[in-house]
Amino acid sequence: MFLTKIPFLVEEVKKLLKIGYRTIKTALGTPFAIWVAQMLQLDNFASAGILTILCIQITRKKSILSAWHRFAACMIAMGLSFAFFEVFGYQPIAIGLMLFAFIPVTVWLKITPGIVTSSVIILHLYGSGNIGWGVIWNELVLITVGIGTALLLNLYMPSLETKLEQYQREVEHNFSSILKEFAAYLREGNEHWAGRELTHTAEVLEKAKSLAFRDVENHLLRTHNPFYHYFHMRMKQFELLERMLPLVSQISTSYSHGQAIADFFEELADAVHSGNTAIIYLKKLKQMKDQFRNDQLPESREEFEVRASLYHLLNQIEEYLIIKRSFKKSDV
Repeated sequence: MFLTKIPFLVEEVKKLLKIGYRTIKTALGTPFAIWVAQMLQLDNFASAGILTILCIQITRKKSILSAWHRFAACMIAMGLSFAFFEVFGYQPIAIGLMLFAFIPVTVWLKITPGIVTSSVIILHLYGSGNIGWGVIWNELVLITVGIGTALLLNLYMPSLETKLEQYQREVEHNFSSILKEFAAYLREGNEHWAGRELTHTAEVLEKAKSLAFRDVENHLLRTHNPFYHYFHMRMKQFELLERMLPLVSQISTSYSHGQAIADFFEELADAVHSGNTAIIYLKKLKQMKDQFRNDQLPESREEFEVRASLYHLLNQIEEYLIIKRSFKKSDV
């Protein structure tokens, strides 16, 4: 009955105290695991709470891996403890010798996160003075209660979609602003732009990518996560926008082709969204590049350098659009 109310309790406590889900789950799960262990009349019942604390993680995948590492390490620890304590006696030196064998085994099996948990179990077995079936059963139930409570709590994970959608809107707004600033510079040579959108976009993309990865690990059976791929695509596009900035600054406002690219940037700025418009703009870009190729050759060094910057800028824009087109294809 208590477990069915956990999602509701988590939401209410989070609203009231404004703290993280992991903290709330730890605060709820630890006393619950201890209470269950007490009800089952287990020795060292407080250790069930320790196991729960160690297994509460920020994603379902990490929680399952954490539980597996700790359970496997505990099983190995119990087997080695029985062997070493029975051979060398229940002496401190036996613990040291056992750890010399136990730790390399966990490293080899890649379950080192379970070392701390297993140390608690090892000390329980050492303190018993005689490892019998009753002691083994007590530790098995203790491990099951502690790890099981954490796994049950981590079945509930809050939806991250609202926050991810907010990040998406921020990124698209900033992309649109950056493209409009590029257009304004090509038209008027405006040098008063501080570039705050670039800094803010970099920060938002880092947060969004991290949050999207958490969302991936919370959906164990989902093979495709649209938000993760979306922000990965935007990060690649953002790198291109950063490369375009010095190219734009090299183009004179009096150059006619610069005005044409400014118009193109304006169109792109108004079309920054998650829909598939890249193909339309790639066709327009191809027409623009063909027009540039058919123009007369530059007559001066300055004109040649501007023309080279323009053509390089067109190539960067093309790559920017190709990334978007590839994203939409993989998203189908």
